[in-house]
This record gives sequence, C-alpha cells and structure tokens, in this order.
Amino acid sequence: MSDPGEMTCQEFVELVTDYFEGALSHAEVQRFEAHLADCHPCVEYLAQMRETIRAVGQLREEHVPLAARDELLRVFRDWKRSAGVVGLA
Repeated sequence: MSDPGEMTCQEFVELVTDYFEGALSHAEVQRFEAHLADCHPCVEYLAQMRETIRAVGQLREEHVPLAARDELLRVFRDWKRSAGVVGLA
C-alpha cells in the first residue's frame, strides 16, 4: 500500500507550474522532489516542460505565420463569446 503523503503523478502534473514559479511551500517542494526521485515518467515530463518553456520563450510575433495568427485569434474570440468573457477584444 502506498504512503498517503506520497504524491501521485496527476498531482505532480498539476503542481509543475507552481514548482517552476516557486509558489510551493517547503513541504510541497519536498514531496514534489521525492516523487521525482522515484518516477522516471515524471522526470521526463518535467524535462519536456522545461524545454517547452525554453522554446516558447524564444518565439516572437514575427515568427508566427499570419494565417496561424489569424486562426488563433479567431479561436480565442470564439472561446470568449462561448464562455461569456467580457472586456477582451
């Protein structure tokens, strides 16, 4: 039987952003890093997230093709309308 204080992979994934932003408590960081010590798939996931952040951080508006930009804006506007979000054009 697993330790009730042991972090699950789902919880790990949910906390990755907070981990990167330094928003976890000391106890949560210890649980997070203890999970990493025993879970190779989560080690890989964390590495993929770091690489994604690095790559996206280099992306500039001029790198996005106009057709892709227009499609992203259309999808975002449709989402806002369906979600009832106001104030964002």
